[in-house]
Amino acid sequence: MCTSIVEIAEARGAGKGACEWFDLTTSVVSYDHPHHALLEEAITIDFVNSRLDPGTRVAVELTLDSAKALAAALGRAIAAADAAERERHR
Repeated sequence: MCTSIVEIAEARGAGKGACEWFDLTTSVVSYDHPHHALLEEAITIDFVNSRLDPGTRVAVELTLDSAKALAAALGRAIAAADAAERERHR
């Protein structure tokens, strides 16, 4: 079953593709059939630069539980980074 669940966000940073690093412009998060992971459905995260060849990307396919653990870890790291930045700018 195709879910049509897709979220797109600006991404400023860099990603390591097959051959080299490249600047990022966009992240695309979806929940649908994976291309490579042996799962029925997966959270897929693609980091791309919309000005480069479509094959220039960094992609991951995660189980829903792994994606939840990643989201929680990101939340903790972001909260700690926010606190460090507030402290640094005092």
